Amino acid sequence: MAAAGATGSPPGDGAPYAVELRGITKRFPGVVANRDIELRVRRGEVHAIVGENGAGKSTLMKTLYGMHRPDEGTILLDGRETQLRSPSDAIAAGIGMVHQHFMLADNFTVLENIVLGSEPTRGGRLDRAEAGRRIRELSDRYALNLEPDVLVEDLGVGDRQRVEIAKVLYRGATTLILDEPTAVLVPQEVDELFGNLGELKREGLTVIFISHKLDEVRKVADSITVIRRGTTVGTADPRTTTARQLAELMVGSELPSPETRSSTVREKPVLQLTGLTVPSLVGRPAVDDVALTVREGEVVGIAGVEGNGQAELVEAVMGLRSLASGTVSFAGQDITRWSTRARREAGLGFIPEDRHRQGMLLDAPLWENRILGHQTRPPAVKGWFIDRRSARADTERIMREYDVRAPGPDTPAGALSGGNQQKLIIGREMSAAPKLLIAAHPTRGVDVGAQASIWELLKDARAEGMGILLISADLDELIGLSDTLHVMLRGRLVASLDPSSLTPEELGGHMTGAHDGSVGAA
Repeated sequence: MAAAGATGSPPGDGAPYAVELRGITKRFPGVVANRDIELRVRRGEVHAIVGENGAGKSTLMKTLYGMHRPDEGTILLDGRETQLRSPSDAIAAGIGMVHQHFMLADNFTVLENIVLGSEPTRGGRLDRAEAGRRIRELSDRYALNLEPDVLVEDLGVGDRQRVEIAKVLYRGATTLILDEPTAVLVPQEVDELFGNLGELKREGLTVIFISHKLDEVRKVADSITVIRRGTTVGTADPRTTTARQLAELMVGSELPSPETRSSTVREKPVLQLTGLTVPSLVGRPAVDDVALTVREGEVVGIAGVEGNGQAELVEAVMGLRSLASGTVSFAGQDITRWSTRARREAGLGFIPEDRHRQGMLLDAPLWENRILGHQTRPPAVKGWFIDRRSARADTERIMREYDVRAPGPDTPAGALSGGNQQKLIIGREMSAAPKLLIAAHPTRGVDVGAQASIWELLKDARAEGMGILLISADLDELIGLSDTLHVMLRGRLVASLDPSSLTPEELGGHMTGAHDGSVGAA
């Protein structure tokens, strides 16, 4: 590993760097997000950027993509100093960005999504033949395996990601920024993505790869830059650097493990689902005849490629979605017809998979987000009124205990990094001491330090008798934390597996249907 901050020299072939950032500093009110950042990316390499949540990675990439303008420092592209005042400037300069949350219209075809905003026309109308020709050419050239006329809603997660990559390539990008590109992929899809990145490299394109999965970073990257608390602290060669060394450089601690201690499962059920069926708008049910039990002190994991009914299952348990049939029993009571508020007040905790859409009010201060969903109970209320003083004080407690990094409880939630937003939500839910916690992707988009803290919180809650229904795209997390592990495919539970003797590759096979119909040890 090398120390950051050295001036460096051009690549050995004498060509300038594809991207060079010198002394980049970006300030926001009350915080310095980036401080004297140095980054050098060679043309035709996969360059990984790793660091804790709140370390400044997203701010830096938004600066490179023209969404922020630096207060200090210089951006050079292919050796030329460049001013990027907007994403349009970045696109014109050959920089494309694939965001973690896909920006696709489900009811449009692959072709329509890719060309949207850059449509080739003939006689004032979309030239579908020309668009299709260019897309097939891109697909063949970079092994993307795209079918232009397929609806996006019919695609799996891996295919959707390739559509996003094709969108930026279609606009002429020669440098691609990929933000957490493997967050929702199963191992087979990760391998396919890495194959796509290999094709991009062979064609001379450059990839900046942001990830929290250090083993994947070491596998795919040619070089690694580590950012800590807003500044670059080191560079690393993935061929000679271990994941443990990267973790220590990032957070000063060893790489965490999700593995649980001895069993804490008790006999008493806290959640029982019987014949649960949730309708969909068209076709087969979103959830089809699911039977499931979560006991006190038990973590029940649900694995599945996204879009196979996990989200609808969670919403049904929370009372956010109507049932076609079946019952929901909680702590010995039939709550099938209960409102979401009644379920929450009875002791049902909820970490939603989409914190922006379901878990937070981004324009509201942290103290208001702290009481969100708990506004009928202390410390949120005194009598009939919101107790702002107590809510602020308890928000400050959560910030201390859960390491939520923000200036104070009046900070807007939208000003926090994704990891700090997630820690606030987890602190809010844990503070209510629920009997059952629905944890949907609890560590998505968080760094290894925050991930370790969340794992320990879930383990401790399990040991104290809390039941946990865990939905995650992190297969190591599912295998390590779960006492019982089910696989959901096309709305049904198709396998019950023993986490103690299961590999991520085997689990991925069940998730994609390679072992459809087989049932492992329960």
